[in-house]
Amino acid sequence: MAITDVPAYLHLSREDVEEIAYELDVIRRDVEESLGEKDAAYIRRVIGFQRALDVSARLLIAGSRSKKGWLLGTAALAYAKSLENMELGHNISHGQWDWMNDPEIHSNTWEWDMVGYSAQWRHSHNYRHHVYNNVLGMDDDIGYRWLRVTEHQPWRWQLLFTPLRNLFLAATFEWGIALHGIRAERDGTDSPEAFGSAKRKLRGKIVRQLGKDYLFFPALSLRRWRRTLAANATANLLRNFWVYVNIICGHIPGGVEVFDPAVVEDETKGEWYLRQLLGTANFTAGPLLAISGGHLCYQIEHHLFPDLPSRRLPEVSVRVRELCEKYDLPYNTGSLALQLFRTQRIVHELAVPDAR
Repeated sequence: MAITDVPAYLHLSREDVEEIAYELDVIRRDVEESLGEKDAAYIRRVIGFQRALDVSARLLIAGSRSKKGWLLGTAALAYAKSLENMELGHNISHGQWDWMNDPEIHSNTWEWDMVGYSAQWRHSHNYRHHVYNNVLGMDDDIGYRWLRVTEHQPWRWQLLFTPLRNLFLAATFEWGIALHGIRAERDGTDSPEAFGSAKRKLRGKIVRQLGKDYLFFPALSLRRWRRTLAANATANLLRNFWVYVNIICGHIPGGVEVFDPAVVEDETKGEWYLRQLLGTANFTAGPLLAISGGHLCYQIEHHLFPDLPSRRLPEVSVRVRELCEKYDLPYNTGSLALQLFRTQRIVHELAVPDAR
């Protein structure tokens, strides 16, 4: 059943909830007060590395005469695109680096390397998803209007094609993000003029993005334009699959809860914290995978503190786990393979009516 009372579900008293909120606030304050030059240097290094890797990959793709060179360049480009979308685009757009007051590395100015318009995504993601995480009818990220991920979502005959729908969503995830953002703009305004402006902005971003990947860079390769075109398409595909894996493994694995809209009525800060904890999951990842996924292997900590710099989430996770042990709270984590298996099992079981 969808949870209607978070403290009651966790068998916590009002005093417990207030104390948990206080301890989580202390974690946030400690990190905020310790932010400084090391953190600023980190994000600037990541930006520099990502841009250098992007350029190197494109030169290798265009200049190499061997298949191995093309494969290496394409893999490097896919990693550079993943790094830009997740550790940079996603996290900068969350305001994680706004404290630096750098006009380039700021949530209001950063535009990421994908077809979605980042300003539209910020509204659909930062507000509708993070504030109302896993609240039925309020969080559109529950299945992304495409997959059935809880028995509380009505079954439709189209779900019989879930294996294909799921694969299509993963392969075209950047387009799903773009459509998600424009739907949020449509639902959030009664002004046809404002929505028309939003659509024009999205169309402009799509034209620029497709022109860059599939016209400009192939044209620079002259007679080798086919190699560059294929490499860009492959890198985008690999990036889409990796972003999909990061997102669903943080929101769909077994043990992730959904909530009745009643929970947000008079919701306290402590209850909001607990809802984020129950509605997310982590997975284990090494440093290279963690950074290419924006450190969303720490999805629990990211939802508790979405505007804290991603590089600090590993240390935050240690304290959050200690807090969960102290109050006997669930902490959903596992290997990447296990969490991915759980997500796929849920998605495909629920494709059949009354399967669960």
